[in-house]
Amino acid sequence: MLKKIEYGLEHVIFWSRWLQAPIYVGLILAQVLYCYKFAKEVYHLVMITESSTEMEFLLSVLSLIDIAMVANLITMVVIGGYATFVSKLDLDKTADKPDWLEHIDPGAIKIKLATSLVGISSIHLLKSFIFVGNPPTEGMAAITHQDILWQVVIHMTFVVSTLLLAVSEFIMHRRYPAHVAPLTVPSDKNE
Repeated sequence: MLKKIEYGLEHVIFWSRWLQAPIYVGLILAQVLYCYKFAKEVYHLVMITESSTEMEFLLSVLSLIDIAMVANLITMVVIGGYATFVSKLDLDKTADKPDWLEHIDPGAIKIKLATSLVGISSIHLLKSFIFVGNPPTEGMAAITHQDILWQVVIHMTFVVSTLLLAVSEFIMHRRYPAHVAPLTVPSDKNE
């Protein structure tokens, strides 16, 4: 009787991974909305091309890059998270399957996400450097040197965290190589 309860509980726990699927669908919806925001930003860029200063144009382009990087981050979370925690993706016959799906694991996802966050943080920091000391624009408060200092501290925290994650993954894969997915299938034949 106890074994049946344990068996049933294990199946419920294993099935619970599917509770994450609606979260990934929600992130896909957020990606669609980000595409809409990107299209609006491209339209805005086209409209201001002739009348904008180089700085305004640069800021609009940085906004496009920022949106693209966040969209990439969402894609990594959705595909990587689903494939790692919910269900294997059956994409063997798909010609444009990303290479990173072959050897994805939670550690690799963490490093990719952290690296993306560093990139996004870099874009925001660059925007702040451009705005520091300038009068505030519509919808944006003035940026002070103290604001920049805190943004640099936060950015460096992302950088150090990413490096520590990468080093810990490297050490773990060297210490426990059996946990690393092989890039090639070993041959059973003795040569």
